[in-house]
Amino acid sequence: MIIALAGNQNSGKTTLFNQLTGSNQHVGNFPGVTVDVKEGISKSDKSVKLVDLPGIYSLSPYSGEEILARDFLLKEHPDGIINIIDGTSLERGLYLSMQLLQLNIPMVIAINMMDEVFANGIVIKTDILSDYLKVPIIPISANKNEGIDDLMKAMIDLIKNKCAPPRQDFCSGPVHRTLHATAHILEDHAQRASVPASFAAVKIIEGDEPMLNDLSLGKNEKDMIEHGIVEMENELSMDRMAAIADMRYQYIEEITQKAVVRPKTDKHHDKTIKIDNILTHKIFGIPIFLSIMFVIFWLTFAVVGSFLSDLLSGGIDSLASIVSKGLNNFGINPVVESLVVDGVFAGVGSVLSFVPTIIVLFFLLSLLEDSGYMARVAFIMDKLLRKIGLSGKSIVPMLIGFGCTVPAIMATRTLTSDRDKKMTVFLTPFMSCSAKLPIYSVFAMAFFTKYRAVVMIAMYVIGILLAIVAALISRKFVFKGNPIPFVMELPNYRLPTAKNTMLLLWEKTKDFITRAFTIIFIASIVIWFLNKFDIRFNAVENSKDSILALIGSFIAPIFIPLGFGNWMASTALITGFMAKEAVVSTFAVLLSTQTESISSQLGTIFDPISAFAFLLFTLLYTPCVAAIAAVKRELGTKSMFVVVLLQTSLAYVIALIFYRIAILF
Repeated sequence: MIIALAGNQNSGKTTLFNQLTGSNQHVGNFPGVTVDVKEGISKSDKSVKLVDLPGIYSLSPYSGEEILARDFLLKEHPDGIINIIDGTSLERGLYLSMQLLQLNIPMVIAINMMDEVFANGIVIKTDILSDYLKVPIIPISANKNEGIDDLMKAMIDLIKNKCAPPRQDFCSGPVHRTLHATAHILEDHAQRASVPASFAAVKIIEGDEPMLNDLSLGKNEKDMIEHGIVEMENELSMDRMAAIADMRYQYIEEITQKAVVRPKTDKHHDKTIKIDNILTHKIFGIPIFLSIMFVIFWLTFAVVGSFLSDLLSGGIDSLASIVSKGLNNFGINPVVESLVVDGVFAGVGSVLSFVPTIIVLFFLLSLLEDSGYMARVAFIMDKLLRKIGLSGKSIVPMLIGFGCTVPAIMATRTLTSDRDKKMTVFLTPFMSCSAKLPIYSVFAMAFFTKYRAVVMIAMYVIGILLAIVAALISRKFVFKGNPIPFVMELPNYRLPTAKNTMLLLWEKTKDFITRAFTIIFIASIVIWFLNKFDIRFNAVENSKDSILALIGSFIAPIFIPLGFGNWMASTALITGFMAKEAVVSTFAVLLSTQTESISSQLGTIFDPISAFAFLLFTLLYTPCVAAIAAVKRELGTKSMFVVVLLQTSLAYVIALIFYRIAILF
């Protein structure tokens, strides 16, 4: 039994999905969090599979996620649909509901966020709504797990009894006549395409190209339909799209006048407007945003995060010392001891010590996201981004890029313009992902101790500034044209919930730790082995005689002009292609040092100028393998190679320019 969850963006679909399946999908208080189809098995009934579709506003495919949702509903033929509507924005949700009702699939409407509905003094008469729409209406609060059991019972009963919504007319007059005439003409075509004729008729009148292709209408049939549509447009003095939209909204207005009682003032919305008057101010909006981000980075890198990371680093080093003494006392082979202490503890431990910094950063960012402020950031940045050729909506993937480039690239699916999507994918790797944090921290501590926080914040700022420059250049020569008009829902402000915040922190921490004990663990052992033996597999006293030194020496000359033509540095950059955290773990293994000592040992490889050049290179060069795979999945193989080549070339040029100018002074 397959049940699809469909609804507007930010209506609470993913929260409901988590409650029904026990899953832990990320939930956010801004549109476009879900960009892919997610599946899960119902906790209460293992024979039920639930599918969380991306948030959509209609079944007309204007964006990637709308195409994804529509294709699933039309081609996968789920057994039932749970249509989730935000109770505080009922009219907008019903616009999609009217389209879903025409799919001839058993459907239940779940009116979500009823706790907010009650708090705002709104009364929704679900029995009247149900009489009009001919489907069960269940009030729920997904966040508080209220009404969920009733919802699932109603949905399963409908599916078992095969109770699809009855065919009903939402209109009269010219639109009614044109719809019925069109449905009659294409009825046999719709049957062959396994699409309800009434739904197909609406889409054909709207000029829906995918539906036109699916139905394979003949020329005479197209002419007859077009003639009827033109007559309707002339009678109503509005175009076909407006006529269909007007038909739906007239019906919605008729329903809500009888089924919804609203107070004269909406306290929650009024409070949101008052806050927005400050945070989205046309003059102070951007400075406020930059100040908030500065405070977040300062707390992360200079106060809380760095303090906790230093504590954990000391703990890991103490544990490594205890293990080393224990192995010595046990009389273990020195090579095995070196593998455990210099390989595993040095490599994995050097990365794990930065978990507190990651947690602090994402805790603070999750507060912004959960409150609804992130959507405002897109709004206030629209004017600025438009000057470099992007829409304000592109800011969302870029902000996600501060966490991880992979979901950031996936988030570009919410962009309706192919031009904007390609340009955003190209620029997203300029944002410093969390995997680069350990590199910045170790080098800042080693060479810029007094200005540690300043240097780390500078890396983020440099990435953003270079992204702006790259956008201006590419807009002129590659991504010509104008960005799409900016349309985005601004949700009401909400207090961040402990559950959502902890869930996001757990996701990010788990991802970081998983990489530490998989990719970094394997890479550390491989690096230790290659660094410990020569090509005849004899243990070496000096790392310069190792297999790794031989490999690193081949590419080291390339980086001599940048100031770090050392085989250790070049080896670290190679492993960084697998995962950026591996750069730090590689240095830890190569220098055979504990976590706290990496910074002091790096002075044997770099000086302050070459160290900063190295930081610039790691900031800009090709993202990790997973991110490259995401680019390939979204844009294709050719674009993937272009991104790798451009990022690495730019990294080389910027590091070269900095180093050459810096050594002059």
